[in-house]
Amino acid sequence: MHIPFCSQRCDYCDFVSLTGKRDQHTRYVEALLAELELEGKVLAPELETVYLGGGTPTFLEPEALGALLRGLPRAGELTVEANPETLTPALAGALAEAGVNRVSLGAQSFQPRLLDLLGRRAGRERRSSRRRSPRRRRNRQRIARPSLRASPGQSRRDLDADLDEALALAPEHLSCYELEAKPGTRFARAHGAELLEQEEALEDHLERIVERLTGSGYRWYETANFARVDSGRDLRSVHNLGYWRLHDYLGVGIGAVSTLGGLRWKNAPSLSRYLGALERGEKPPRETEALEGATKLRERLMLGLRLDEPLALAKLEPVLDREALVRFSGLGLVESDGESITLTRRGRMLGGAVCSELIVWSDETLAA
Repeated sequence: MHIPFCSQRCDYCDFVSLTGKRDQHTRYVEALLAELELEGKVLAPELETVYLGGGTPTFLEPEALGALLRGLPRAGELTVEANPETLTPALAGALAEAGVNRVSLGAQSFQPRLLDLLGRRAGRERRSSRRRSPRRRRNRQRIARPSLRASPGQSRRDLDADLDEALALAPEHLSCYELEAKPGTRFARAHGAELLEQEEALEDHLERIVERLTGSGYRWYETANFARVDSGRDLRSVHNLGYWRLHDYLGVGIGAVSTLGGLRWKNAPSLSRYLGALERGEKPPRETEALEGATKLRERLMLGLRLDEPLALAKLEPVLDREALVRFSGLGLVESDGESITLTRRGRMLGGAVCSELIVWSDETLAA
């Protein structure tokens, strides 16, 4: 469920997000629940996961957020994204009472200089509260802490300092995503060229992150994601595993994407059109795409290779480049027993390039 509202728009953000608009929060939640009701027939009686993403879900007016949480179907994993500056102990307690059992807390960095560069405008006092707040919620919710790597000017010392801060909090889950300068963002205009010059540092950053986190009790289970393994529980993100394993999912809200069977659709990003349609009892305006068999197979191969678990080859042969598989196996980048495939540690470091070569992209080649 996409909650687009934020207190301010970060310079690097290209998601569907809107600043302020507090007077629209209640209407939007009512529209979300109306869309959920219209699409409810496709859902299982009890869901594996529900994920409230954004935007900043915890920026919603308290009454609107409460109404949304009360209107959600039951799920084994219920995640809410939050920014540290919006998450108070009282709100954390309210989320726990509403059944939220996973909080994804966006830190980006602990370095004031890098936060300012990224357009993260939380004050210094609130930055320091980030270090304290997760401890208060430890007995209530699992904590995931996403961050960015390879920001312009981010030195190895900066990266080490961020890892030290993150590990001191001992979150159950860490996401370390590469910063992208999306075309059209303020960040791309200001720092795009600098990021291109820093591309050589990306591999070094990833190697350092993997070394530090795996050496501190985390499983590198996906290209950019790590889960603690010393708790006796599986702390991977069940919701994101569904994407990487190409499960069906329903997206609700402006700009939200759904994939069900052979169809994928994306809701229009317009708030006014979304609210108007749902208030008339209609589905929101959307673009629909038919997914051909080869497209789904390519996605299954591409996404599955991001994981550290073997990917079965039984149904993927039509889009697997066997020559590339043999070549990369000889280079120590891929392991295969003939029935499954997985990338080696070195292969995962080069994941995007290796995956691209392993996939047959031409439909003409498939037909031949």
